[in-house]
Amino acid sequence: MDNAFDTIATTAPFDTAKLDRLMDEARLDILIATSRHNVQYLLGGYRFFFFDVMEAIGTSRYLPVFVYQKGRPENSIYIGNRMEKFEQELGRIWTPLVKTGSWGTIDAMALAIDHVRRLGGAARRVGIEAGFLPADARDHLRAGLNDAEFHEAHFMLERLRAVKSPAELDLIREASERVVDAMMATFRSCAPGMTKNDVVARLRREEQERDLVFEYCLIAAGKSHNRAPSNQRLAEGDVISIDSGGNYRGYIGDLSRMGILGEPDSELRELLQEIEDIQQVARRAIRPGAMGGDIIAGGEAAVKSSPHRAVLDFTAHGIGLVSHEAPRLTATGPVPYAPYDADRPLERGMVISIETALLHPARGYIKLEDTLIVTESGWEAPGDHGREWNSSRLMA
Repeated sequence: MDNAFDTIATTAPFDTAKLDRLMDEARLDILIATSRHNVQYLLGGYRFFFFDVMEAIGTSRYLPVFVYQKGRPENSIYIGNRMEKFEQELGRIWTPLVKTGSWGTIDAMALAIDHVRRLGGAARRVGIEAGFLPADARDHLRAGLNDAEFHEAHFMLERLRAVKSPAELDLIREASERVVDAMMATFRSCAPGMTKNDVVARLRREEQERDLVFEYCLIAAGKSHNRAPSNQRLAEGDVISIDSGGNYRGYIGDLSRMGILGEPDSELRELLQEIEDIQQVARRAIRPGAMGGDIIAGGEAAVKSSPHRAVLDFTAHGIGLVSHEAPRLTATGPVPYAPYDADRPLERGMVISIETALLHPARGYIKLEDTLIVTESGWEAPGDHGREWNSSRLMA
């Protein structure tokens, strides 16, 4: 499909009223966003291609900066690298003001300081992304706006992104479908004697051929639970777990599927079915108005009733531009954060990843991970194919 954000925005491509409300609640006057994912969101999908896979240059690093004044979107400014003047000439940046004169962190922040000063006395409380603001730029900002108070804006920006737009959901659908298609093609190529490194290299090529940016592959094979790519060689009968993140226009497709060199026996079929049953129990809790924690409660209850509960691992989390973002469903998942959405209702347009893994001592690492979009009446599962055992022999 074409990029859902190819249409050039001439006004703010996000809900400015929602951002203003969130800024009111946080008592912020000015927002200075510096993470690549939030800048991309605030620019309606624009992402500078030159720094897509790296950010160091010369003696500093790329630092995109988006400045927003509460209630005044017409005062928004985007500050980018000097080479982004080409993108500006193509009309790909919506903000009324654009400055493309920076090569590093200090000069980018100097332009932001100059803009905020021009706004007069509006900048009493300034929201920043501390985890995505280099120390030298932060120090320069504090010195340049020494009368301002600085407050963390990460949570506020996450809430702004929590409900995805139709265009964003299209990108998530594409990311999910393409990642699973790449996995299916990779399973077809697997053969005894290949290494896990070989399998990951094949998956990388398959994702790139589908216009995905390959981010990672966690891979387990045989009886081992080790999921790092390595020179471990595949053997006849080995189970293969592939868990990969492929990035499509900034949005993550993060799913997990199972393969086998040969055909699964009855025990393997039963084990994968057990994982599937847990996944389906968790899905049944997904609908607008249901509490976010109901997903966790459903999955954990299904795990507790399993004879393999001691070696089962279940979790669920939000996903979108960031892996593990809102809705925040649990405080006991692999990525620690407060379960803000556990006792709050799910909303249409939220996106959730559900994952169940079984670390069997004799049969290996068996896992399914799925992406669920909250719809008007329940859920939708893009990339929902390939959920059985994918036999390289049968698929060839």
